[in-house]
Amino acid sequence: MEQKPKVNETPPRKTLVKTLRQLLSYQFNLDFDKSQEDQIVDDIRRSVEFRGMNLWVLIFAIFIASIGLNMNSTAVVIGAMLISPLMGPIIGLGVGVGINDFDLIKRALRNVGVATIISLIASTIYFLITPLSEASSELLARTTPTIWDVFIAFFGGLAGIIAYTNKQKGNVIPGVAIATALMPPLCTAGYGIASGNLSFFMGAFYLYFINSIFIAIATYLMVKYQRFSLYNFVDAHTEKRVRRSIAIVVILTIGPSIFMGYQIVTKSLYERSAINFINQEFDFPDTQIVNSSIDGKERKIEVLLFGEKLDDDQLALIKDKMAMYGLTETELRIRQDIDKSDPIDYNAIKTGVLEDLYKNTEQSLRQRERIIDSLQGELDKLKPVVWPIKSMTEELSIVVSPVDELSIFPSVFYSVEKNKYDTALTAYLKMQRKPSKSQTEKIESWLKARTQNDSIRIIMH
Repeated sequence: MEQKPKVNETPPRKTLVKTLRQLLSYQFNLDFDKSQEDQIVDDIRRSVEFRGMNLWVLIFAIFIASIGLNMNSTAVVIGAMLISPLMGPIIGLGVGVGINDFDLIKRALRNVGVATIISLIASTIYFLITPLSEASSELLARTTPTIWDVFIAFFGGLAGIIAYTNKQKGNVIPGVAIATALMPPLCTAGYGIASGNLSFFMGAFYLYFINSIFIAIATYLMVKYQRFSLYNFVDAHTEKRVRRSIAIVVILTIGPSIFMGYQIVTKSLYERSAINFINQEFDFPDTQIVNSSIDGKERKIEVLLFGEKLDDDQLALIKDKMAMYGLTETELRIRQDIDKSDPIDYNAIKTGVLEDLYKNTEQSLRQRERIIDSLQGELDKLKPVVWPIKSMTEELSIVVSPVDELSIFPSVFYSVEKNKYDTALTAYLKMQRKPSKSQTEKIESWLKARTQNDSIRIIMH
């Protein structure tokens, strides 16, 4: 009996995996619409330079951002970030390390330093001469880096270098400039110098440094992933020397960034646990938290309470629950006995309030603004106004009929049908003759025009 030759059939599972791999490879292929590599590197070399137009644009952008931070205007700060050329040398640093171009690395580092110093000088000058010296929530938001800043800088750097390598850059690079926020921390550092606040300067400059380093690291990784051609050297000795110098730069750059990244992660996790502890364990109906401060470095939590005093048993129970939040090695200080020997730090309270306001959602802030506007409108309606009653009485007597008495005053009305309060002006008139319907309408129109108020009620006598 003749045997049929065996046919090698691919299992359906392997076929599916192969198809998915091909589909993903096609969809995520970065070579599609990619610019020429030489053109990409040349464009980045040009963006690294800080002279002429770039330098002037940087100075103007710093002043615009400083004004926006001073005015607490997010829109102005965003506009400054859009025109800022700070991204160029930072991306150039990552590309230089990625392609072993030591000349590009030196130029990028030099221009980053120049841009940083000029930005600090410009922002310091502005905050020294501005009449507004209070720290706004926009400024406060740039004084403490978090793990989210690291993530934003890293993924922003990845998006930025991909946009640089593509022919159709679109709005990616401006978007990266806004998201990574290099300029606001520099301006806040300038504010710290101008105000003599070292913690502001250190925190803001730390945030700027973190953003810059992780943008450069992301750029380096993407350059390596896209297999950019390495820089060719004249001889082996030069190549060895340059590679050694690049290795030193990489170690000096990435080493501290890993350490700082670890510190930020640890600090963020600690602060999150501390915030949860404060929110959960200090929730009392007759006692409110006026201010709270968390020191992740020293492992201290300080809470200032107002209202009904907590007794020793309650305080002991709160401290016992710290272990549940991973705060066993934390010093907890609860302040509720305010006297001359333990004064209130009003600056700390003010800073805490501003930080809380900043952390609120935009929807919540808008709702508060609507409520405030509504209440202000009601107050304006009830605000006493001195009307020229004598001249108005004489005018009304000429326009309609003789008036013996006239009184105008704001009133609050309650509607039983609508179950709501309302405010309006009330005009009381005592006339020699009872006016006709047309005269009453004329009186009402005249009073509305004269008082410039449509909500007016008339009482005739």
